Amino acid sequence: MIDKIKSLRAELETAAPGTLEDVEALRIKYLSKKGEIPALMNDFRSVPAEQKRELGQAINELKAYATERINALRDGLGQTAGSADATDLTRPSSPVRLGTRHPLSIVREEIIGIFHRLGYTIADGPEIEDDWHVFEALNFPPDHPARDMQDTFFIAKNPDMVLRTHTSSVQTRVMTTQKPPIRIICPGRVYRNEAISARAHCFFHQLEALYIDKDVTYSDLRQTLMYLARELFGEDTKIRLRPSYFPFTEPSAEMDISCNICGGKGCAFCKGTGWVEILGCGMVDPNVLEACGIDSKEYSGFALGMGIERITNLKYRVSDLRLFSENDARFLDEFTGTHA
Repeated sequence: MIDKIKSLRAELETAAPGTLEDVEALRIKYLSKKGEIPALMNDFRSVPAEQKRELGQAINELKAYATERINALRDGLGQTAGSADATDLTRPSSPVRLGTRHPLSIVREEIIGIFHRLGYTIADGPEIEDDWHVFEALNFPPDHPARDMQDTFFIAKNPDMVLRTHTSSVQTRVMTTQKPPIRIICPGRVYRNEAISARAHCFFHQLEALYIDKDVTYSDLRQTLMYLARELFGEDTKIRLRPSYFPFTEPSAEMDISCNICGGKGCAFCKGTGWVEILGCGMVDPNVLEACGIDSKEYSGFALGMGIERITNLKYRVSDLRLFSENDARFLDEFTGTHA
């Protein structure tokens, strides 16, 4: 694959389109969804784990170079074409206002990028889901509070169907259709029957990760969490794991990071503790593996999940969750120029 990357870069370096139409053809050839560089990303999935870091970086550098090269060629030809007639009668009378990426999208893509570097792939599933994938397969007892109407939105004409309360339902779908090893992330929107306020909403966004293979241990989970925290919040970030309970993991834990505002010294944001909770995690319960058709005596795994709004609040100190869904241009303008 590295030879292919070098070959594509050489082609781009020697490309000499004569018209803007030729530049657009060049962009389609290399950067469109079915272009040469996205095709490399598809091949990247089958690359051995020990080569993923090097090849992933090389592909990203090639994509950045291709974008820069094609933009430069387009600008050069545009200036040449415009020199003959400096007056562009099609130009708007007032400047076009550029938009910005939504803060949740910025943070979501940043987290996805971190897991991509660890060899995880994205899995997706329906937001309207059946009870088995949302609860039953995840070891929720029939009388668990999460099944109560207070927490879950049920579909009126079919009480077996619900709006998913977590993206763990994607994990159960993958586990029932794919044999280990499994290494996936599941980003998406989820729904809970809660009153809307500055601290809660009836819908929000999650990103969960699942890793199942032979001999997966709690140490693997801890190292993944450490890497995630330091990539998101800086090399000096510390983590701690507190025992907790989730029906689908055993043992379970909640993870705190050292407060990224006061550096762990204690402030109003962390309520003087020096720590801030960011996610829940644990080793996949054997009952969940068996329910999904995976031999728990041969395989083990871990799962973790976080709210993207929670991480965004920590990175950008957004005090009111409602701002994320109100489309207030004044709020969104604060993220102009921000990149994942």
